[in-house]
Formats: sequence, C-alpha cells, structure tokens
Amino acid sequence: MELVKDISGCGIAGFINTDGERISGTDIVDAITLMRDRGNGLGAGYAAYGIYPDFKDFYALHIMYDDEYARKKTEEYLERKVHIEQHGGLPTRPIKKKRPIFFVYFVQPREQSTKGESEEFRLEETDEFIFKLVMFINENIDGAFVISSGKNMGVFKGVGFPDEIANFFRVDEYKAFCWTAHNRFPTNTPGWWGGAHPFSLLGWSVVHNGEISSYGANKRYLEMFGYKCTQKTDTEVVAYLLDLLIRKHGLSLHTVAKIFAPPLWSEIEIMDEKDKELYTALRAVYGGAMLNGPFSIIVGFRGGMFGLNDRIKLRPLVVAKKGSNVYMASEESAIRFIADDLDEIYMPKAGEPVIAMLSDEAYQKVYGTKERSYV
Repeated sequence: MELVKDISGCGIAGFINTDGERISGTDIVDAITLMRDRGNGLGAGYAAYGIYPDFKDFYALHIMYDDEYARKKTEEYLERKVHIEQHGGLPTRPIKKKRPIFFVYFVQPREQSTKGESEEFRLEETDEFIFKLVMFINENIDGAFVISSGKNMGVFKGVGFPDEIANFFRVDEYKAFCWTAHNRFPTNTPGWWGGAHPFSLLGWSVVHNGEISSYGANKRYLEMFGYKCTQKTDTEVVAYLLDLLIRKHGLSLHTVAKIFAPPLWSEIEIMDEKDKELYTALRAVYGGAMLNGPFSIIVGFRGGMFGLNDRIKLRPLVVAKKGSNVYMASEESAIRFIADDLDEIYMPKAGEPVIAMLSDEAYQKVYGTKERSYV
C-alpha cells in the first residue's frame, strides 16, 4: 500500500527563549524550510522580536513600496505625522524576480501636530496614533503597504519559498528572542508580496495554517472599530482582532482564545452554570470575533508567543519545551530538527491556548520597563 502524506496546507513554526536570549535566524529558517512541501513558492515570511535593541523605544515601520512615487508620497505623510529618528532600505540580497522596495523607519509620534490636525488625533496615546497611521497608509496611499509597526520587532515576507525569502532579507544576520515563520500554500487568496504571512499590527504578528471561513463576518465586525482590511487574505482579521480585543478592550489572551475557538453550543449546554454563563456571554457579545473554519495559529507579541488550534482541531500544532526555549510547529520533525533531547513535547487539545512569556527579568532587559503590555 502506498503511503500518502496529508500536508494539511501551510506550514508554521515559532520559538521563544523566555530568558530573553537573542538567537540567530538560522534555526527558524531551518525549521520552516524542512516543511517545504507545505508551500508552493507563492509566499513565506518571518517575524522577529528583539532585533532592534538600539531603537527599542521607537516604532519600527517596515514598509513595502511598489515604486519610488509611492515612497515619496508615504515619506511626505510620515514627515507630517511622526518624528523619524532614522530610516533606510531594509538590508537585502539581490534576486532575479521582480520585487517591491523595502524600507524601515524608526519613529515616534510628534508631540505637536502640524497646523490643521484635529486635537483628537494629536492627543491620543501612541499605540492608537500608530494604528491610525498604519490604517491610513494601507488604505489611501497606492503602492505602499506597512507590513509591521511594532517596537523592537519586524516582519520580513514575500513571494517565494522560505529559504528564498530568508536569503533575500538576510534573516541569518538578525538575532531575536522570539521567531515565527510561515510557508504558504495559497488556496483562495492571491499570492503577492503583501499577502504573505506573517500579518502584523503594532506588536502583534500572526502566522496561520488553514482557512478563516468567517472572514466576511470578522471583517464587518472590525470595520465598526476603524480597522481597514486591505491585505486580500483571510489571516489579516486575526491580527486586527487581537489588537482590538486585547489592546482596546482589555481582555486576556486566555479570554481571547475562548472567543476565537469557543465550544459548540451543544457543549455549552451541558456545562456547569458558571462556565455556561461565561461562554454564552462571550458568544453573545463577541460573536463577530469568533473564528470559523480550520486553523492553527502562532502569534508573536510584545514579550511572548501564543499558539491556538480551532475548536475541533482540523489543523496540526505541536508544542515542545527544552530549558527556557518553547517551540511550536505544524510538524514534530521541524522542532526536532533544531532541538535535541526535548524536555517535553505534546499536541494541545482543540481550542487550548499555549502561552509562553518572557520572564520578568528578561522583559525588563528587552523593553527597559517592568510594565507589561497586553497580558
């Protein structure tokens, strides 16, 4: 009998060192490249946390441009809105295929807005300021797209296999305490440079294997809160929902997991009264944020990494631990390829969140403060 491997779509991988040790991008490239058959060369990418220690107090805007005109229009807009501490082209290696222009800008909102700006926009806290700036660029400036906008982190993505994208962006030259990666096999959305994973907003980044069949409902829900879905793929709603539910609504990651992947109504009906009341309330209030369809996701965020399966586990996710390292991937082989003698390895249950956080000492070392964001 012939053995057939069911690859279940895209490949995802990620790891974090909870002591804050910064690790070369070589390991994450090896892990995701091992799962090459989960992609088809139409998209791959990486998110890295802790890569800009000299600019950790600035928002690092990674922006993709189709042409120099788009760059000129964007930089004119940025100069009115933010203080640019430093900027320049992202380091890349030559490739033969046509590709966009990539720049990085280290910025902070200006203390005083230019004449004619509204007080409301000028006085908002900085994350909200940057959120609105990103939404404006992505929706209104043709040929410009902000692919990441967090502090001390960045996203590198494009059309190609994981090893090709890693070589192009020189991922091996970066060091980060947390890495995530994706190998894409587009099914019902286009393969383009901005549509590759990870998808990111502020400190959030998401890599996803599966299909968000609730995309339309999620998109309409997000648009009520000012989010603009312009990335032509279903995964963008996950990054935006994380920002909305945690940064704006103040919910915990555990609560968000219950919203994203809630039990079936038939399961809720037989719960004890306390749990039944909680899940009923969450589904009533946050029904528009529930994720339908098969998915496994790995989320990077300021100070941690988060993994989650859909509520009936239609996509694979493996978790492992070794010392202060926590690993997540679509396949066990991807983890064992970069880590020997694991302390623990398991597959989380459907809808069971896995959260790995920097230690308090590491968080202060990385971010220069004890005050954690989005916990």
